[in-house]
Amino acid sequence: MTKISRVVISGGGTGGHIFPALAIADQIKERNSTAEILFVGALNKMEMEKVPEAGYPIIGLPIAGLQRKLSFSNFLLPFKLIFSLFKAYGVLRKFKPELVIGVGGYASGPTLKIAQLMGIATLIQEQNSFAGKTNRLLAKNAKAICVAYPNMNRFFPEDKIHLTGNPLRSNLIVNNAQLKKESARFFGLDPEKPTLFIMGGSLGAKTLNLAMRDALNELAQNEIQVLWQCGKSYQNELSSFQHELPSTIKVFAFVQRMDYAYALADVVVSRAGALSVSELALVGKPTILVPSPNVAEDHQTQNALSLVNSDAAILLNDSEAPLHLISLVLNLIKDATKKQQLSEALRKLALPEASKTIVDICEKIVNS
Repeated sequence: MTKISRVVISGGGTGGHIFPALAIADQIKERNSTAEILFVGALNKMEMEKVPEAGYPIIGLPIAGLQRKLSFSNFLLPFKLIFSLFKAYGVLRKFKPELVIGVGGYASGPTLKIAQLMGIATLIQEQNSFAGKTNRLLAKNAKAICVAYPNMNRFFPEDKIHLTGNPLRSNLIVNNAQLKKESARFFGLDPEKPTLFIMGGSLGAKTLNLAMRDALNELAQNEIQVLWQCGKSYQNELSSFQHELPSTIKVFAFVQRMDYAYALADVVVSRAGALSVSELALVGKPTILVPSPNVAEDHQTQNALSLVNSDAAILLNDSEAPLHLISLVLNLIKDATKKQQLSEALRKLALPEASKTIVDICEKIVNS
């Protein structure tokens, strides 16, 4: 079978779109080191930084999302969309890819739409259990749709659906006692003490950050160590009191070594983004999910319910988190039986071979 030699991967906006895209790119490169991979993202979004850091070229489109409040930028959206479509056409015409992969996010829509109009094969990778509108519109002309959850025929043509799971960073699979000790040294914490890992996604989560800020003394009194990913949006706001924190509370805008953070964690508190849910299933860590209420079509709640309905996670509504999050954490971290039950149920839901399966499908499309 001929390996992929030229591919465009488009999408981004958050880590939940970017890291699956990079995992697919890495798998393509592993099979064909000479493959040319070009990313197409949205200007001023996270992918414009993270993709070059991973060693791949990226071109930015001026596309943006609709602001929920009245904003002048909303009046510019039609012009940004038109310009993005023309720019995507120029990129694809010059690069001549065999395949265009869309992973969601603002840039994915115009890039895949133009590719389909040009007769270039497209593949959609849908991370969430509730499909986004753009992917639903593009699905009719896509060659394949790779999904992470069952019953996605509610949104997509059944004959195009492949249940692959979400592509994940390969280093997350290793999880043993030696790695936990190594992780503790990396963060300057004690491997023998209970550790809470709280993460609100790459951009941060206001509710989780406020709940954490109010509970620091209580956590310290219970001798619980904390790895706290506050998100890029809240770094400046929280930096003013970081120097007052005990040494057992570690605050980061972004955690680079997620493998270490997961290895050290006894309990995880997380938003319910698709990538986070898939990673948590892979590492099997007892988890409290607090879905963000500020996402399209409440898809994070649907992601969370996919675990909760299998008794694999605890769900807490965002509005209840300020009052009840820390009590839930304290109860769970002390309940060895509940932690084991959640871990075992979570691991049963994992699909660790997603990247390989998706690239298998990509190769079949290219060869056909």
